[in-house]
Amino acid sequence: MSHSNNLEYHGEFYIRPVVPTDSADLIALIDGVYHEYNDRICLENYDADLLEVPRPYVDQGGAIVVACEASGKISGVHAAVPLTDKPGSFTFRRLYVAPQYRGTTPVGKMLMDWAIDYARKQGASRVEFWSDTRFQRAHRFFAKFGFKTDGERRECHDSWEPYWEYFFYLDL
Repeated sequence: MSHSNNLEYHGEFYIRPVVPTDSADLIALIDGVYHEYNDRICLENYDADLLEVPRPYVDQGGAIVVACEASGKISGVHAAVPLTDKPGSFTFRRLYVAPQYRGTTPVGKMLMDWAIDYARKQGASRVEFWSDTRFQRAHRFFAKFGFKTDGERRECHDSWEPYWEYFFYLDL
């Protein structure tokens, strides 16, 4: 496989920008994660951005990337977008890693390192985001990068059933 300026290699995995043809694979990946929590993807509302990737992220001045195996199979996804109402702040979205890559591969760390580095390079001094309260393993993962939560929660009604999210932040 040739090395391109758009690829970041990390051993047997690499990161590349999302392209429109990734939409179906991202929908399958994220729906699979939701199913772990007895939920499903909601393309009519919260997850509609996945039908038009990467446009919703690029149009907001951000980026969305995937981590892939050497074969090209997508193993995870992550996005970083500036918060227009909070200059100098970014939000992270769409950090999902397929179950077989969690804990035993560098995929999650690669994606989080990419997002933090991307935000810094764009001049961010802070990252903040919301994460589903059910994603407890992910919350422990965030803590390893220094993300903090003050316990603030919000109720969301943009999917099939209401759900709750915790607020996380990191000063860069």
